[in-house]
Amino acid sequence: MYAVVETGGKQYRVRAGDALRVERLEGEPGGEIILEKVRMVGDGDSPRFGTPLVAGASVSAEILSQARADKVLVFKFKSKKNERRMRGHRQYYTEIRVKEIRA
Repeated sequence: MYAVVETGGKQYRVRAGDALRVERLEGEPGGEIILEKVRMVGDGDSPRFGTPLVAGASVSAEILSQARADKVLVFKFKSKKNERRMRGHRQYYTEIRVKEIRA
């Protein structure tokens, strides 16, 4: 069984046991989180699509860690103007492991 869930403005196709990084969610490592925005649930040949969400469906996951991604450098440059700007950014993320898909 698999599901398509939405979190942090992105959609992910997940199965039980999958580990993935999503936009930062509230919670402590070792805690459990319920993702209720389920767009689709599939089991073999009969997928169920939501309009926009599948009624009564949810995905439970365990929080593995809260961390920050590697630094991304943004460098802006304008030729012949001696204008240079460098800026760094580190995005927060939550690593989760899907435990169960309830349809």
